[in-house]
Amino acid sequence: MSTIKDVARLANVSVATVSRVMNNSPKASAASREVVLKAMAELGYTPNANARALVSQTCDTMGVVVGDVADPFFGALVKGVAAVAVEQGLHLLMGNGFHRAQQEREAIELLIGKRCEALVVHSKALDDEELIDYALRAPGMVLINRDIPSLRGRCIALNNRLGAATATRHLLDLGHRHIAFLSSDHAIEDALLRHQGYQDALAEAGLSADPELVESGMPNEEGGERAMLNLLAKGLPITAVVAYNDAMAAGAISVLADNGFKVPEEVSVVGFDDIIYARYLRPKLSTMRYPIELMAAQAAKLALQLAAGEGESVQSRIYTPTLINRHSVAPVRL
Repeated sequence: MSTIKDVARLANVSVATVSRVMNNSPKASAASREVVLKAMAELGYTPNANARALVSQTCDTMGVVVGDVADPFFGALVKGVAAVAVEQGLHLLMGNGFHRAQQEREAIELLIGKRCEALVVHSKALDDEELIDYALRAPGMVLINRDIPSLRGRCIALNNRLGAATATRHLLDLGHRHIAFLSSDHAIEDALLRHQGYQDALAEAGLSADPELVESGMPNEEGGERAMLNLLAKGLPITAVVAYNDAMAAGAISVLADNGFKVPEEVSVVGFDDIIYARYLRPKLSTMRYPIELMAAQAAKLALQLAAGEGESVQSRIYTPTLINRHSVAPVRL
């Protein structure tokens, strides 16, 4: 494999001259550029990105940490960051955290080690103190779907509690009073806040939250299926369901159909996130839109600004989820 010294030898210039050409230094003359690029082509030499970063003290990569890129929600998050990276001519490095502290820690350490100056991090398992330490090490690090008061101006988040309350109020407005909640069994803030939002709306309507109407499961289709099966097994008079996310809602709709319940005529279902397949379910899923792609793009732009030393905002940006009313919800049958 050719090295920078081989290029310098073939071009009959110094290693420093090769380095200046590789890093587009204004000190590199046109003649030097010509002979160095010709030598690189002849040798098939490709500059090592890490080596270039050490020389120039800059990096042409942006980093992003997500829960699991196989999840459509996180796929949309990566898409939002990637759009900004491409626009800025940057490469994108990605790590999966799987909502586990050690994996999140390793992913962040790896990206910092790769000299990614701009980082968009979705972390749910690491505590505030550890994320604050990382933010001190990486001035261009922005948190998404997390709001830490001492990192005000470096957080992009969603009002999850309001979102679940809005979904529940929508069902209450349609006359539903026996409303179940399918919660995520992940011990993360999102699950707690969405459950609280559901309870808020019931309390506003003068209804007590019945713990028997709440079931938890993995935040995917299978988890939604199992949670819905557990609800049906109790034989309770359920007329509507609020699901933690669209994947759980899809699992619940499948179970309801398999057991002879018509959606929405007999049981209404509302999801959360508005991921891509929500509009292709049958019936099309009513859900709370989580503008994750928009938020991710905003987080990426902020990370670049911070990495460039342009300063941070006065406060965190908290987005509001909006109701997308499709075909999985109907007024309660009298």
